[in-house]
Amino acid sequence: MASSQDIRNDEKAQGAAAVLGGGVIYDSTVDEDLRNQRIDLHQPGRGGADMPGSTESPSTSSSTQSVSENDNVDNNNTDIDHSRDLEAISTVATSTPPWSVFTPRQKKFIVFMVACAGFFSPLSANIYFPALNTLSVDLNVSSSLINLTLTSYMIFQGLAPTVFGDLADMAGRRPAYAIGFVVYIGACIGIALCNSYSALLVLRCLQSTGSSATIALGSGVVADLATSAERGTYMGWATAGPMIGPAIGPVLGGILSQFLGWRSIFWFLVIIAVVYLIPFLITFPETGRNVVGNGSIPPQRWNQSLLAYLHARHQTSSTSSNDLSKTMTRDSAREAQAVMAKGRKLRWPNPLNTLHIIAEKDCALLLFYNSIVYTAFYDVNASTPALFAQTYGFNDLQIGLSFIPFGVGCFLAPVLIGKLLDWNFRRIAKKTGLVVDKKRATELKDFPLEKSRIQVAWPLMLIGDAALLCYGWVMDVNAPLAAPLVLQFIMGLTLTGSFNAMSVMLVDLYPLSPATATAANNLVRCLMGAGGTAVIIYMIDAMGRGWCFTFVALVVLATSPIMWILVRWGPEWREERRLRVIRRKEELEDKERARFVDKENKKGDTG
Repeated sequence: MASSQDIRNDEKAQGAAAVLGGGVIYDSTVDEDLRNQRIDLHQPGRGGADMPGSTESPSTSSSTQSVSENDNVDNNNTDIDHSRDLEAISTVATSTPPWSVFTPRQKKFIVFMVACAGFFSPLSANIYFPALNTLSVDLNVSSSLINLTLTSYMIFQGLAPTVFGDLADMAGRRPAYAIGFVVYIGACIGIALCNSYSALLVLRCLQSTGSSATIALGSGVVADLATSAERGTYMGWATAGPMIGPAIGPVLGGILSQFLGWRSIFWFLVIIAVVYLIPFLITFPETGRNVVGNGSIPPQRWNQSLLAYLHARHQTSSTSSNDLSKTMTRDSAREAQAVMAKGRKLRWPNPLNTLHIIAEKDCALLLFYNSIVYTAFYDVNASTPALFAQTYGFNDLQIGLSFIPFGVGCFLAPVLIGKLLDWNFRRIAKKTGLVVDKKRATELKDFPLEKSRIQVAWPLMLIGDAALLCYGWVMDVNAPLAAPLVLQFIMGLTLTGSFNAMSVMLVDLYPLSPATATAANNLVRCLMGAGGTAVIIYMIDAMGRGWCFTFVALVVLATSPIMWILVRWGPEWREERRLRVIRRKEELEDKERARFVDKENKKGDTG
């Protein structure tokens, strides 16, 4: 029958895409392309898609490929179950394609570019701190009103990634990066030219919108490239860029503000953003798994880097004795591109997708606790200019230099903690008998993932919380400068390390929509942090320095049992989510099969 033949041809095309794309064909935000395509989970002719947690038999491993549970989805449907499973891929090492075809050197370059992009959001926030007092005088507003520009920046730092994260998981990483940088550069130019407080407030929101997307996108790129076994190290390097911002941002801001005026800060940001964007557009490859699979499927022409485009043209125009083989390869690539495009329909990004992640029990607790730690961290940052000016009589340059110990701790944290996370993952995997292959996704259904991450996070949190408590009383008694600087270094190292460990855990829980998951993290932590920065100066004035930071430290300590709850019940909640996804998929498949049978019966009746 002609229609059945069409379906078989479509299934073969999907099997080819599974081979080229690392066995993963999906969109990372929704699960319902099954409404429009017939899926047979165990039909050899389509590449052998397996359900999560299943394994292939040796007899079929040579002809079948394991496919993610999110196989072939449609972004247009609104009745969506956004619960995501872990990297539920068959663990047969002999037949499962690699998670990523990028070489280690290519991965390092991509992560380096991601780290540089992530540098802009915290840089733009922290380079601003030394100029707060100057801006207050120049614009003739109070310190509290100037602090509102920090609050508004953080609010949009939380809201913007919900749009850019969904866009990146749908259309790819490169378009989201490019749009974000264009918005960012325009906002920086506007701030450099503005003359009123209202304009500053609005343009800071726009600046935050453009730059903050890079944090969520960075986590998405790392998840595209790295499995859980090596994700800690790559996440560490990717977040090292954002952590340099607190280290050198205030120093640069202090120098520029002191000698060239506060406007020079934003002209400087324009220059370095343009300098970064040019090589990015030339060299950075698309990594989104719903666009290029595991990197072996070429993206659409408009989504290619300049180098990739020139390389593709060179291959097309070159001649060789093996033209037939090259033609077959190009045809296979086009076939795979068509299959990927069928399950990836562009739509307006939906920021509400993040709410589905926040609604999950384990994720809600993790995001809430992460936001508490982040707020404590940012309260120290936001109050430092005012406290150091009052206590030590510092000018803009001196305030900027005083951020160095804090920033150094923030920079070291992701690099050191990332390696520690990977070491602890391997240690627990060895104890549980799990075989880890860094090049392929690992079945984590029965693995104590929460324990492997939180074992690293909780000691860091306790040390950082103790340092926070001491910091308040050190500032209360006007101690010598060395005391608060040492404590700030400890807080930068430990609180940032704890926060990063839990952020890696969130990406582990949602590896197929990492940008959206990180956007949910940004949304909760930035909204909480915005509230903290808005009231921290008032709290210090009302409670005193010592009791204010004691209160903040006690809030962190009081919410810390959340980590124990996640270790105890997190695996159970994760398994419930996995089974719910499977049931949802089976229901959609049953409906699609029934629709196909009805269609065939109607054709038979009319014939």
